Amino acid sequence: MSKQVQRDNQSLFADLMGWMNSTVAEPQVRVEEWVEDDRRFIRVDLPGVDPDKDIELTVDGGMLQLRGERRAEEHHRHRTEIRYGSFARALPLPAGTRPEDITAEYTNGVLTVSMPAGDASGTRKIPITRTGS
Repeated sequence: MSKQVQRDNQSLFADLMGWMNSTVAEPQVRVEEWVEDDRRFIRVDLPGVDPDKDIELTVDGGMLQLRGERRAEEHHRHRTEIRYGSFARALPLPAGTRPEDITAEYTNGVLTVSMPAGDASGTRKIPITRTGS
């Protein structure tokens, strides 16, 4: 059973202003992450982009780097709420993730990236070897 959270108008206004300030300077993409069985998934809504030309997905320094651009169509706009331009996101990978274990699929405007779930805490115990007496 889900519980609806009550929020006051001042909090909603602050959230709205924060969202507007974060998106006005540079269009950002929002992500959704989850773990299912032994895989971690990242889903990104990217409607209107060509994955072959407009999206670059790389691994660098333990981070998944997503870069791209939503290109504006050439026509006279009376009004638009769609953000155009370059975007970039960097997401930490689970410890020990190898680039060759990452897959990505673009379907109906949604990019889904899959990888081994790894250690969710990002830590691992290092064994200590005893030498001498």
